[in-house]
Amino acid sequence: MTDDKKPRSQGMKSRNQTRSHGRLAVRPSLKPRELMTDTPELANAWKAKIITLFPEAFPGVLGQSLTGKALQKGLWALETIDLRQFGIGKHKDVDDTPTGGGAGMVMRADVVGAAFEVARQGTPKDRNDWPVIYLSPRGKPFDQAMAKRFSQTKGITLLCGRFEGVDQRVLDEFEVQEISLGDFVLTGGEIAAQALIDATVRLRPNILGNAESIEAESFSSGLLEHPQYTRPTEWKNRKIPAVLLSGHHGKIAEWRQAQSEDLTKARRPDLWGEHSGKREE
Repeated sequence: MTDDKKPRSQGMKSRNQTRSHGRLAVRPSLKPRELMTDTPELANAWKAKIITLFPEAFPGVLGQSLTGKALQKGLWALETIDLRQFGIGKHKDVDDTPTGGGAGMVMRADVVGAAFEVARQGTPKDRNDWPVIYLSPRGKPFDQAMAKRFSQTKGITLLCGRFEGVDQRVLDEFEVQEISLGDFVLTGGEIAAQALIDATVRLRPNILGNAESIEAESFSSGLLEHPQYTRPTEWKNRKIPAVLLSGHHGKIAEWRQAQSEDLTKARRPDLWGEHSGKREE
């Protein structure tokens, strides 16, 4: 779901070596934002290619915190492809009225197809190695398991839609997987794309720096995460549960497991049903 400024290719200087991450590669890249320029790109680094009418929306929140630092270090790469450059006619139109009538406009197959052709240059043909995704409210719900699977690929291509949707023929032609963030509608796919990339990139090696924090997160075990506490021990007459101050790691683990189960039962009965079924098996 997802206006202006032609992308430009530019080379990037590479350092000779970066600690344990291997050699750096010099590659052309389409990067409209300052953060995305003059940064190294590690050879074989995971990459997100984003087809959008608003390339200036990136990196957005992806340029902040740990994902932003990792982007600057070249641990992952971001490439935007401006859909408007493939538009038709004097005004570079990318959409047209729905065949058969109806409200709104539909993104043209020839325009989006041309962008997909550019995006797939240098990428594996196998969709397991490089998924091609259209962010759509009718898609399969995005979840942690999907993020983990995407993090193990070589990269992804994301189409940020706009208007009423995309001509179905281009989705079929390029074997595009439709994914949704949830049962709601956004004005465009850029926000959804950033959310999907963030959830995926943080699971890549050397991004967070603490593998244990990933393993203990919500959804990693099929349950919601237990409540968390820190100093001060008492705040506004509210005290930290005594078991967490006991130093007894076994009892702390049991308490956290019980809390995760109770929270999941109360807030996400759908997840609890899946978890219970797997446990019985």
